[in-house]
Amino acid sequence: MGLFSRKKNDDDQPAAEVSAQPADAADTTAAAEAPDHSEQETQETPETPAEPTPQVGISLSSFRGLGGDAGPRPPVTPQGDPRIPSPHDTLRPGTAPAQPAPRDLPLAPAAPPEKLETVPGLRDNALLRDALAALPESATGVQMLGVVRQLLQGHVFLRVQGNAREQLAEGNGRLSFGIARDGDKTYMLVFSSGKALHDAVRADGDASTSAVGQPVSQILKHVIDQNFAGIIVDNNSAPARAVLPREVLERALSTIDPGLRLKSAVAAPRDADSPRKVAEVLAAGVPLWVAVGKAEGNDQVGIAEARLADGTRLLQVYSHPLEVAAQGRDERALPLSVGRVAQILREHEALGGLLIDPAGPLITLSRDELAPVLALPPEPVDGSAPAGPAGSTATTATTAAPDDAVPGPVDGAPDLDD
Repeated sequence: MGLFSRKKNDDDQPAAEVSAQPADAADTTAAAEAPDHSEQETQETPETPAEPTPQVGISLSSFRGLGGDAGPRPPVTPQGDPRIPSPHDTLRPGTAPAQPAPRDLPLAPAAPPEKLETVPGLRDNALLRDALAALPESATGVQMLGVVRQLLQGHVFLRVQGNAREQLAEGNGRLSFGIARDGDKTYMLVFSSGKALHDAVRADGDASTSAVGQPVSQILKHVIDQNFAGIIVDNNSAPARAVLPREVLERALSTIDPGLRLKSAVAAPRDADSPRKVAEVLAAGVPLWVAVGKAEGNDQVGIAEARLADGTRLLQVYSHPLEVAAQGRDERALPLSVGRVAQILREHEALGGLLIDPAGPLITLSRDELAPVLALPPEPVDGSAPAGPAGSTATTATTAAPDDAVPGPVDGAPDLDD
């Protein structure tokens, strides 16, 4: 059954202009076919007084998308600041620094967010929420890249007219969710958090609504299939608000893991069993990418790796090409199967493990923790990818693995229990 179906709404009003200029947006609704009730959770939107909320459209004109240039480099790590990880930090799995290191968009903290709710009982998409909160009044394309990559995991909320739980219990498979229009362009309104839903209610005064959580991959697929012009995230929470055009989402969706398994694992809270869970999700065959480029000082092509304080080398792998672009380095994302990564590790015993999504939040796994991956059968080499890091090809970059680089659990759909 499709996630949504649409019908025309004759009361549509103009939406916020997709630009960097302040504008007002009026919410309208569209009918939607509700997904399987097991895949969602609902909560009534809390009532709050209505008050005007300024709107700011965010331009994505400088975001080149997948396959484009890396763009401006992220801010250089200040030297001598003990709060900021450096190549001299020692990895201690299961621990985190007392003060998280500040990292500006498109980067994110090394550890996933600890605050998971802004409204009691309603679990946020914390990575997306925090990326939006870091946006300035006038966001650059590089900063918006940080928002897009953090969107690619977990869930977002739709704001539904009436009590969605009651409607679903009564067998009503069509729910009205918010949309916005700009001329002939229609945008889905989605929300990252309970606070963003609060902001929407406060802006229009309509407390007779409820929230429905949906997996991001299903939302994006619906946007493309139903010819929406894009999505507006947290429309009433400026400047923590983003307009993401269809073209950007389509590029991101073209290389996405439909289950968003690895990125969701990275975003999840950490526990003692996290290394085993992450290794199992890798062994299941999730899509992976490596960063490929020329090493400094020569023209030899190699795969990026990281080094720990004790000299341990880690192969850098990524859950999506945007994770490579976020680092701002002169490298390109190359798809590489988990089986091929396992073969590289077997052939290069000097590699101590993997560093996953270095732009943050990140995960490191040692060889021992990667036992299910190393047990995968060999794959034939087709000659289309570099054979491995230094020793067979050049290492293109080395980055620090921070103290809080520990794995997270891999439960597929976020827990939206209320």
